[in-house]
Amino acid sequence: MKYHVRIGDEQLEVDIDGETVTVDGTSVLAHVEDLPGTPVQLLTVGREIHRILARRGVAKGQYDLSLNGYRFVIEALDERSKVIRELSGVAGRPAGPAHLVAPMPGLIVRVSVKEGDRVRAGQGLVVMEAMKMENELRATVDGTVRRVLALPGGAVEKGAILLEMEAE
Repeated sequence: MKYHVRIGDEQLEVDIDGETVTVDGTSVLAHVEDLPGTPVQLLTVGREIHRILARRGVAKGQYDLSLNGYRFVIEALDERSKVIRELSGVAGRPAGPAHLVAPMPGLIVRVSVKEGDRVRAGQGLVVMEAMKMENELRATVDGTVRRVLALPGGAVEKGAILLEMEAE
């Protein structure tokens, strides 16, 4: 199955055929398996093993990935979904508020912004600790911080709004 993947400004074409994955013409053997009792998956690419935590995003085809401790917001659409999106005129970027939401329960370690700050897509906003790992949560779109709800040292539940944002 063929997917069109966007990571930031980079566009990739990914074709998955069994355990063979072709990314922009380069093929590798890859395999994903669940780590029992956790939301973590193990991704084997060739001889390398990576830890992945994947959560669905707000929009169709959008995912929030943590790969070896680095966070990425990606969009992955199959060819049918991509054509439907293009024909319907739906923009690839989310519209409206882009609030920062806790992807899992955890403890707030650091808040790197204050109310009124302008932020760029990909900029680190909040660091939270979950499952004994620190995760830096980043802005998904350019915008302005309207309200800071997260406090360092505070515990949060999954889905809690950490920052109220206004998208540009």
